[in-house]
Amino acid sequence: MTTILVFHLLIIIGFTVRILLRDDLSPPARLAWFVVLNVLPYVGSVVYFLFGEIDLGHRANKRHQRVFDEIRAKAGVYMGETENTDKLIDPLYRSAFRYTGSINGFHPVDGNAATLMADGASTNKHLVEDIDAATAYVHVLYYIWNKDHTGTAIAEALMRAAKRGVVCRAMADGLGSRALIKSGLWKQMQDAGVKLAVALPLNNLLRTVLTSRIDLRNHRKIAVIDGRITYCGSRNSADPEFLVKAKYAPWVDIMLRFEGPIVAQNELLFISDWMQASDEPLDAFELQANPVSGGFPAQVMGDGPTERRGATPQLFSNLIACAQHKLTLTTPYFVPDATVLEALCSAAHRGVQVTLIFPKLNDSWVVAAASRSYYRKLLTAGCEIHEFVGGLLHAKTLTIDEKITLIGSTNLDLRSFDLNYENNILLQDVATTKAVCVRQESYVSQSHAVGLEQVLRWPRHKRIWNNVIATIGPVL
Repeated sequence: MTTILVFHLLIIIGFTVRILLRDDLSPPARLAWFVVLNVLPYVGSVVYFLFGEIDLGHRANKRHQRVFDEIRAKAGVYMGETENTDKLIDPLYRSAFRYTGSINGFHPVDGNAATLMADGASTNKHLVEDIDAATAYVHVLYYIWNKDHTGTAIAEALMRAAKRGVVCRAMADGLGSRALIKSGLWKQMQDAGVKLAVALPLNNLLRTVLTSRIDLRNHRKIAVIDGRITYCGSRNSADPEFLVKAKYAPWVDIMLRFEGPIVAQNELLFISDWMQASDEPLDAFELQANPVSGGFPAQVMGDGPTERRGATPQLFSNLIACAQHKLTLTTPYFVPDATVLEALCSAAHRGVQVTLIFPKLNDSWVVAAASRSYYRKLLTAGCEIHEFVGGLLHAKTLTIDEKITLIGSTNLDLRSFDLNYENNILLQDVATTKAVCVRQESYVSQSHAVGLEQVLRWPRHKRIWNNVIATIGPVL
């Protein structure tokens, strides 16, 4: 009995000391771990061992630093210059663009154009046509790459391109695309001459568990064709019906097709992942900048566990603080940290029209409960909340004053903030932003408005459940 008690105390004290020694943990996250470890010490200690630390390991951090140092030294001309922010960006929004440039060195570049894709089918059609028209190279990276119609069509387009001499590089996340990676289609792509790489592979599961975390993933969605075209948005290489989770379908995504110097920046983000997953050097890639006449300024933002902590929520807070009269945000997963939550409330209090659009039916019960724990505070501040009923709204967009757009793979949750590699493009353009705003308005038209009186009528057990999940959210 004494031995068991000593063992029990050692577990609690040991993990408690570790948590107290971590300067990177926020007070709510630290409190959440204390609750779990004291209520469920044995289960909690195992969970902390597997998921408590946000670190890919010393080797991964060094490799990431080495790759980006080389990119800055050899391809810095494509990353833009700090001075461009003052030259190209409206003074009202410069602080947000400056902050974006501080994350991994991408600054605004001028001369870009963008086309908003109509839907998933249109995106797939245009992407396959672009790959079929490629003459030099194609690069693609997806978190989820399924063997369905969409995933197979892209794979077949890559194989056709490779067979006619186009250099094709295809990359997929080791967890999100594990079914494809183990499939015959992946082998067919390799046999056809497509160069393949796996981001954060799980081929040595024991080492991953002992030195890192299984759920540190590459969540990016990048396609680059001939250095002239790139796609950015929320869409994976998967059908909207998403048969793996068909009850939540259709997945409703948004994609922009870009031309201009922003293509080279997005390509550099792909290259940074490719170099870390393969032995191919930077010199093997052909970079180019092709400005579009009359185009707009834009910059890439890539975040991940090897970048500085807190970069993404701080970026959102900067953008929200810049809003003058209107801000609209769509995300499937809304579990903000205090920084973003207070920024949204502050914007609404100072008179900004803040519109938030989330899916009514979410594929994550944890996120659904945690998200709704924030509704009362947001609505009291004056924010509008709409719950989309036309499927799972998977679009990740932020528009400000019908002039600024942020689009990409980042959700407003702790996973995107801390665990995932993400890619986004921040742009300043009235026409493109208005197009995205019209799409956001279409989401509102397919949504149910949530009012403060409705939230106040929620039964106590529902409010307690939402708040409990939000409290231990940093652990989940």
